[in-house]
Amino acid sequence: MKTLLSFIMVLWSFGAAAQTNFTQQAETYLNSLTTAKARFTQTAEWDGSQLSGTFYLNRPGKLRFDYDAPLEDFIVADGTFIFYYDAALGEQTNAPIGSTLADFILRDPIRLSGDVTVTSSSQTDTTQSLTLVQTQDPHAGNLTLTFYKQPFRLKSWTVTDAQGLRTKVSLSDITTGISLPSSMFYYIDPDHGQMKLNE
Repeated sequence: MKTLLSFIMVLWSFGAAAQTNFTQQAETYLNSLTTAKARFTQTAEWDGSQLSGTFYLNRPGKLRFDYDAPLEDFIVADGTFIFYYDAALGEQTNAPIGSTLADFILRDPIRLSGDVTVTSSSQTDTTQSLTLVQTQDPHAGNLTLTFYKQPFRLKSWTVTDAQGLRTKVSLSDITTGISLPSSMFYYIDPDHGQMKLNE
């Protein structure tokens, strides 16, 4: 029994060390991402519906999702707020970035510790994943980041909200280290052409 317990403890220590190394690798990679452009597919896992479009990143603090036609919806984070424009309703909603799960990848520097807690990690032959929560409010939802192992790069993320509904965003054709105009990351009202600045 003592030998078995010792063996289990060794396995637990190895697993904890592997998660720590992976967390550090993910943190280093995410901090190296300053600008990026990619195609994305968004899947609502509760009903299987899918949307696609183009994703832009300009860290720290800024991102944009432009959905493919016929949708005219978009999401933009300007460094302070994140906006969602619903074309069908002709209106936008917004929230401070720090109150959303987007803050996990938009902050500078990205630290996967402190006010962020890594609750679990997993892997397949080709990918590794980390699940993150806000340390002080772990029941508000979580974010799972999935990376390709070789070469190490971001594959997708999955947001699980407080009700347990999961939305997965998968990336393809990623280009990094590119120049992106700052005007892409302002909220501009499509109906009135008004720019909202939060800098």
